[in-house]
Amino acid sequence: MKIYTLHTKQNLPISLDEAWAFLSDPKNLKTITPDYMGFKTLSGDDRPMFPGQIIQYIVTPVLGIPMKWVTEITHVVDKKYFVDEQRFGPYALWHHKHFLKEIPGGVEMEDIVDYKVPMGFIGQLLHPFLVKPKLKEIFDYRHKKLVELFGEYKTQ
Repeated sequence: MKIYTLHTKQNLPISLDEAWAFLSDPKNLKTITPDYMGFKTLSGDDRPMFPGQIIQYIVTPVLGIPMKWVTEITHVVDKKYFVDEQRFGPYALWHHKHFLKEIPGGVEMEDIVDYKVPMGFIGQLLHPFLVKPKLKEIFDYRHKKLVELFGEYKTQ
């Protein structure tokens, strides 16, 4: 059983309060997801984030085929981190940690995603050609969209 990890960091020129308000609001996930993913929240985004929150989405990750994705917010520490875990969806395992910390002139946002692809050996063969590049593309889009929304971080 191969578990993969995606690790990204991004600095934003905004306050910790502003970063937390945006990133911990499930309604904003659509804003930072590429349009071609057909991302739509079905339920669970009507309250501020809390442990045990179930959020249901429709995504179109591959070949335009819509798929239901259900995640649970398992941990929340206000203005520090939250964790979402897939309960049903395209991955055999999805565990996504979101960390925030204040830095001079802004905030550092760190994402660590541990995931396992489905379909055993076939999934592992497809990972470097399909899954890994698609995840990188999605997180690259997210990076660009956050710069577009909040500006480029300038080192102090």
